[in-house]
Amino acid sequence: MELLPLFESLESTGLGLMVRESVWLFPVIEAVHLLGLSLLGGAVLLVDLRLLNRGLVGTPVQALATHTRPWLIAAVVVMFLTGVPLFLSEAVKCYYSPSFWVKMLTLPIALGFTFFVRQRVAESETTPRGIAAMTGATSIALWVIVAAAGRWIGFS
Repeated sequence: MELLPLFESLESTGLGLMVRESVWLFPVIEAVHLLGLSLLGGAVLLVDLRLLNRGLVGTPVQALATHTRPWLIAAVVVMFLTGVPLFLSEAVKCYYSPSFWVKMLTLPIALGFTFFVRQRVAESETTPRGIAAMTGATSIALWVIVAAAGRWIGFS
C-alpha cells in the first residue's frame, strides 16, 4: 500500500495549511513540543536513574514513579497535541524522512515499555537490582532514540 497519497492528503488539511502558512505558528508549537519533551525527559530520567541506582537513592522507586506519573502523562499529552499539527504541516517531508519512520516505530515501543514494563518494575518491591537496572537503561535508550530521531527530522 502506497502511503504517499495519504500523507499528501494529511498535509493539505486545514490545520496543516494553517501551521505551514503562518510565520509564527510552527515555531510556537515546536517550542511547546520541546517543553513537553523536557518534561517527559525529566519524568522518565528521575525514575530510570533511580532504577539504575544513580539518583535519589534515598527515595523509594515506587514513590518516585507514583509522583512522576502525572507529569509523564501530561508530557505525553502535550507532545501528542503539538506533534500532530507539526506533522500535518510537513507530512510529505516526514514521509521521505528516515528519521520520522525511526521515531514513529520507536515511539509506541517506548510508550508501551514505559507504561507497562517499567511501571510494573518500579512498583514492585521484589524486583532484583539487575532487572531494575536493565529496565532503566532500556527505557533511557528507547527515549533517546525517539528524541534524537525527532530532532533529526528537522535536518532531513
